[in-house]
Amino acid sequence: MGLAFITNPVPDPSFPWATLPDSMRIGFAQPRIEHWPVSYTVGLWLIVFSLPLAIIDAYRRTGRQRFPTPRLWFTAVPVALMFTLTTYCRFFWPKLHPATWNAPSYTLVCWGYCSTYIPLWSNLAYAVALLGVGATLLIYRNAKFATHSLAIFGVLAFPLGIPALYEAYQQHTSL
Repeated sequence: MGLAFITNPVPDPSFPWATLPDSMRIGFAQPRIEHWPVSYTVGLWLIVFSLPLAIIDAYRRTGRQRFPTPRLWFTAVPVALMFTLTTYCRFFWPKLHPATWNAPSYTLVCWGYCSTYIPLWSNLAYAVALLGVGATLLIYRNAKFATHSLAIFGVLAFPLGIPALYEAYQQHTSL
């Protein structure tokens, strides 16, 4: 992503103010994929697909002290991120026109919104996050269908739901 800042005058048209002076850029400008330079697009998508792994690693490093079971962490953290990112994208993110298919999105339903700006997709993202809240409550209460709800949330929140899918798989194989 940083490469785009030294090659292109405006790496992210959503934030035209985030740029470097001409004297700090090299003479080469990267080709763009829709709105963004290639390295910026690749960097954003790497972040999107690395975030679930970071959630798993964060639990292994620090979450064990605060959460007695990884099931809570692997559901509650993605749910909190979903609410935060969906709200940001829906109400605060500067929309680029036309909408683009390669907009970075943390879940498939978020991608539906970011690639169309149709509010129904954002509403579905909120619905998936609410389903995650329900799954978190079932996990907290050790309910009978907690593992199933964890898996359903993980699938619907893919790729951000990968930690939930991972934990659902761990629970299923340990039975």
